[in-house]
Amino acid sequence: MEPLHVIVLALIQGLTEFLPISSSAHLILPSELLGWPDQGLAFDVAVHVGTLGAVIAYFRRDLLAMTTGWFGQFGGSGLNDDGRMAWLIILATVPVCLVGLLFHDVFAQHMRSMLVIALSTIVFGLVLGWADYRSRPSRQLAQMTWQLALIIGCFQVMALIPGTSRSGATLTAGLLLGFSRSDAARFSFLLSVPVIFLSGLLEGVKLMGVEQVPWGSILAGALIAGVTAYLTIHFFLSFIKRLSMMPFVIYRLALGAILLLMVGFG
Repeated sequence: MEPLHVIVLALIQGLTEFLPISSSAHLILPSELLGWPDQGLAFDVAVHVGTLGAVIAYFRRDLLAMTTGWFGQFGGSGLNDDGRMAWLIILATVPVCLVGLLFHDVFAQHMRSMLVIALSTIVFGLVLGWADYRSRPSRQLAQMTWQLALIIGCFQVMALIPGTSRSGATLTAGLLLGFSRSDAARFSFLLSVPVIFLSGLLEGVKLMGVEQVPWGSILAGALIAGVTAYLTIHFFLSFIKRLSMMPFVIYRLALGAILLLMVGFG
């Protein structure tokens, strides 16, 4: 890969993985607008590993406490709040795993056109805007129940449609269920850990036996995506404490309109 391609694509992945604006909608732009070649599966896995490292590093204390609490229940110390949250994250991950495994080919073959990405970018942007507008925080993250976690997990399934945005779907669910923007985002970020890990593992298995992996591009892409994602998480959490989701909604609508124009002139 060209160094410029590595930098731009890694920056796009790091910026868009955790923002409610859809990474898939952005990653098609370089190839469509600039004619860049496909970056390949190995690079995709690398930048996802980078973003996974970022969210683990940022929420390391929460994840350590959840892991300790979860294993602690089997050692006779009982299930504490952190261990309970770990179970809720596991439960919320189940729907997307089941649907993804059962209907992977359907999404891969019929849901990756630019028209689908454009429409889902617009439609789910409007849904996010509506959820944010009517949001009336009435719950804290500590009040998360298995029913609420499962609902958020079902919303996450929608992110299998390119252009939806995984973080956008789970944030929308959290807002509709009465959580604040900060708590909805925090649960969304924690929920991303098993999803990104499992999807990266699945794609990594496909790489087994592949020769001539461009290690230089892969390592650079993972590092750039990881640093960018870490900063994005930090600034996003600070941003939503003070402002609404409307800037992201407007951005999605504009991006979707551009993609529709590209479809029309394609």
